[in-house]
Amino acid sequence: MRSHTTFRQLEIFEAIARLGSFTRASEELYLTQPTVSMQMKKLTEAVGVPLIEQVGKKLHLTPDGQQLAQATREIFSILDRFTMSVAERRGLKQGQLSLMAITTASYFAPRLLGEFSKLYPGIEVSLRVTNKEQVLASMADGLDDLYLVGQPPEHIDVVATPIMDNPIVVLAAPDHPLAHRKKIPLDRIAAEPWLMREKGSGTRNAIERMFSGHGLNIHPRLELGSNEAIKQAILAGLGISALSRHALALNQPGQFAILDVEGFPILRHWYAVYPAGRQLSVVARAFLDYLLEHGEAAPLSPSIKRSARTRI
Repeated sequence: MRSHTTFRQLEIFEAIARLGSFTRASEELYLTQPTVSMQMKKLTEAVGVPLIEQVGKKLHLTPDGQQLAQATREIFSILDRFTMSVAERRGLKQGQLSLMAITTASYFAPRLLGEFSKLYPGIEVSLRVTNKEQVLASMADGLDDLYLVGQPPEHIDVVATPIMDNPIVVLAAPDHPLAHRKKIPLDRIAAEPWLMREKGSGTRNAIERMFSGHGLNIHPRLELGSNEAIKQAILAGLGISALSRHALALNQPGQFAILDVEGFPILRHWYAVYPAGRQLSVVARAFLDYLLEHGEAAPLSPSIKRSARTRI
């Protein structure tokens, strides 16, 4: 007699489908790998068709697996809405909030989330900080309640709400020859050795647009995958860079020189984003309202003018 599919099996399968790995799924769910493998074997027997196939070292969903992954997300979404409706009737005394943020947002997001949690201790919160590509992939599948990004996606239908300013400033070592110059021309700064984030980075795109708009090109001396690596390279005298001022939140005053460059800072914004058409849970709405009220009070962001929620 064919065994019944359990909620736990679907939870494990969804994690494998999302993460592309039995190992990472077992770590996220705090299960052993043999337990994960056994539950997936039982699920496959229950549905009667292969769901996952391995090609080399990579896992791929079969067409049936892709359909089940979508159905599983819909099931979880229905359960989440039910849980949130109960929470709404009880007020913000309990519930769940799932957030995802790009790496640079880690300089302010945990603090705001921590303050929100103190106001509503019964709400279970989670925050995943990762690179832009993984955030966009999760956003396309609608796996989290809200996403904190520096630039709304162009190819995903979302609602984007600006929550605070995100000034991009030019940084150098404190003993750099230009550290005390005023109104440094763009063509002069373009000639410096530059340290840049990887291609596709929102900060890098903003910098390149600034220079190309004045007919200038900059040629990176190094491409580095994190703001912390760039800051270490600046202090090592390898070049200059331009980063969000929020990236300096944990550094001592005077550890870096902020150069006075024409056209800088580039004023961008941080956005809270969610897929268009989704009805936010009462908890997610409460956190978004909290960001709109308290985001301006975050360090280095006194000048943003709150604007209406924008459909991108």
